[in-house]
Order: sequence, then C-alpha cells, then structure tokens
Amino acid sequence: MKGNNKLGAALAALGILAGILCLYFIADTYNAVIHTHFNAGDWEESNTVRIVYAVLGWLGTAAGALSAAVLWGFLNKQDWAWLWGAVAATILLLAGFFPMIPAADSGLPVPTMWVFMLAAVMWFGMLFIGGVSGKIIALTFIAGLAYVLTFIDGVAPFSKFQTTFQTPTTFVQNANTFWNGMYVMSQQVSWWGAAGWAIFIFVTLNKKSWAIPVGIFAASMSMLAGYPLGLHNVAEVQRFSMFLPAPLMSTGLLIYLLLPGTKKMLAAWNATA
Repeated sequence: MKGNNKLGAALAALGILAGILCLYFIADTYNAVIHTHFNAGDWEESNTVRIVYAVLGWLGTAAGALSAAVLWGFLNKQDWAWLWGAVAATILLLAGFFPMIPAADSGLPVPTMWVFMLAAVMWFGMLFIGGVSGKIIALTFIAGLAYVLTFIDGVAPFSKFQTTFQTPTTFVQNANTFWNGMYVMSQQVSWWGAAGWAIFIFVTLNKKSWAIPVGIFAASMSMLAGYPLGLHNVAEVQRFSMFLPAPLMSTGLLIYLLLPGTKKMLAAWNATA
C-alpha cells in the first residue's frame, strides 16, 4: 500500500467529495439547527451555532479544495501528496464531527456524519500510503482526539459567555463577572490549542525534529483553558464536566511526550527514508 498513487488519487477524490458534502450539508442544516435551538429556549446555543457552523463550513470546504491539489499530486506522482492528503483529512474530520453534536441535541438528522466517515477513511489511507509506522499512527490518532476535544472546549465558552453577560441595563441572575471574562479569554486559548495539536500531527508525520515542542505548546494551551473551566463547571453542576476530557488527555500526551522513550521513537521515525 505504501506509495500507491492510484489509491491516493482515489482517496483524494473522497476528500473532494467530503468537502462538497460539507459545504452542502452545513448550509442545508444551518438555519434548521439555529431555529430549533432558539425555539427550545436555548437562544445562546443558537447564537453559538451561527458562529461555529460557519467556521467549520469554511474549513471543510477549504479542505475539499486542498484535496483537489492532493489529487493532482498523486496523478503526477508527487512525494508530498500523502502528507497534504492527511492534512486535508484532519480538517475534514473536525468539520464532519462537531456539527453532529448540536444537530443531534436538536433531534435533527446528522448528515455531516458522511463527511466524518469519508475523512476517517482518507486519513488512515493517507498514513498507510505514506508508510507511517504503527506507533506513529497511534500517537497521531490520540493527538487527533485531543485536537477535537480541545476544539470543543473552545465552543462551549460562546454559550457560557452569553448566559453570564451583564450590561449596565441588564442583569443576569447569579452572574459572575470574573468567569464571564474567563470565558472570553479561554475561548481562543482552546482553539489555538486545537490548532497546536493539528500542527503536531502534521510535523510528526513530516518527520520534523521540533514535533515535541509543538506538542508541549498544544498540551499546555489545552490545559490552561480546560482545567479552570472544567473545575469551575464541576462546582457549578456537581458532576463531571465535559470541559475536562481535553485537558486530561492533553496531560497524558504531555507526560508521554516528555518520556525518553518517546524522544527515541520519534528520532527513529525521523531517520527513516
């Protein structure tokens, strides 16, 4: 399977299809999800969907366009094609996965599941074509989970900010102005952390010696945003917080990246032809 340009071209075609479906499905469900949440009284969730769906629609469509360039690369037997195919698939995985959550919460269909499934096939296929070792696939897969979870930690603050916001003419019962400000600060910290995990995946696959520092950055950003919000949310709801999986997974990855054996494993992978 390694170096199979015909298979790579077929997978790139799946990426193009996934990008088109992402554009269509998010546009098709955009207003339905917004209105369903609003009519259910979750006005803050409807506003969050307005922002996040649009961002993911832009990213997913761009990943489909990138897949077109990857298709050209495979047809012309370019060595870089599999790596950029993995980049496109990584973006499409997120663009396909997250929209399923608010749609399912609304009791609506989750058509972007097809984007996610196509992207998953494309991602693993590109890694096999690139001859990526099993240990590196496992590491980047777990980092991919941290990437998605950390992105989700950056979505929730949109809603939390709206429900705790006060102006001189409005009052929100039990509002805490410190945490309202923290939701603003942590939102982009989480999204930068998610971007950091995505870059970690790319530079690891591309055999860059600076993969570990990137991973340390990504883990730190996820932890800095996730732990304060998660622990505060535990105190609020008196149960496990869904803010916590991202920083917990990032903590585990950070410890793993700092182990001497991990450094040796990555060095051995970087030294392969």
